[in-house]
Amino acid sequence: MKGLVAILYLSVAIAANGALADAVPDALRVGDMKKLNVHADPKPAGDAAFVDAEGVEHRLSDWKGKHVLVNFWATWCAPCRKEMPALNALQAQMGGEDFEVVTIATGRNTVEGIGRFFADEGVTRLPVLLDPTQALARQMSVLGLPVTVLLDPEGREVARLLGDADWNGPEARALLEAMTGG
Repeated sequence: MKGLVAILYLSVAIAANGALADAVPDALRVGDMKKLNVHADPKPAGDAAFVDAEGVEHRLSDWKGKHVLVNFWATWCAPCRKEMPALNALQAQMGGEDFEVVTIATGRNTVEGIGRFFADEGVTRLPVLLDPTQALARQMSVLGLPVTVLLDPEGREVARLLGDADWNGPEARALLEAMTGG
């Protein structure tokens, strides 16, 4: 219970002072969250268009107003595939008006391939979004996969994690709740 109270106090402190975002306490930097790089100053996010399964264009700015966990992945990437069920579970647990998990398959991925993979893994809560020319990935300096970026409600990058993570584990949820005020 004391840990939960500390997390609640931390979330209030972070929400009140964005400069504290880069000083996430070690108590929340456990497990995979040790790899999360929280920026002292928010960075602009890319604005290149990407498409959904029907070919409709989208931009990250479409999610402005909420915290967004953007995951760049590919069907051929083993660590990406490993973390996708956790991202799906995180969306089920935390997704809503204030927070969203947005997965973007970058590079050579087909809608059919993504659909098969999602069906095989029981992924039902994540969007099928593609960045086939890697325009957004290049704008966002995604040099390897997976890369996960946390955007604030203004659409700015506030944190980044390189590699896979258990995004639905208690460590990730506690840290995300603290950073998003959720």
